[in-house]
Amino acid sequence: MVTENQVRSWVEGYLRAWASSTRKDIATLFTPHAEYHEWPYATDWIGRDAIVEGWQSRTPWQEGGWAFDWSILTINGDTAAIQGTGRYKELGTFANLWTVTFDGNGRCTTFRMWNNEI
Repeated sequence: MVTENQVRSWVEGYLRAWASSTRKDIATLFTPHAEYHEWPYATDWIGRDAIVEGWQSRTPWQEGGWAFDWSILTINGDTAAIQGTGRYKELGTFANLWTVTFDGNGRCTTFRMWNNEI
């Protein structure tokens, strides 16, 4: 069972990794065989290396600055549901719904995001 503190710590790490785009910061969040899926985009990155490459390809999205506000909706066993709003100066504003499934060490095994421009 994942705790609220573990989820908060993971999301804070996610935001650090998004800001830094370093391999170390990104890889720390995910298990070696993690999956990262995003809708409505065709984003299906399987494995930590693919996730790192995919994130690093999105570094230009951050140009001009960005902010992300979020909250935990619920935690059910090893999975948390998170809602967020991302604001990108160059891209616009997006409503996000995440489900994040964790292993026993607090790393993500499966990440699913529904990403809608608002």
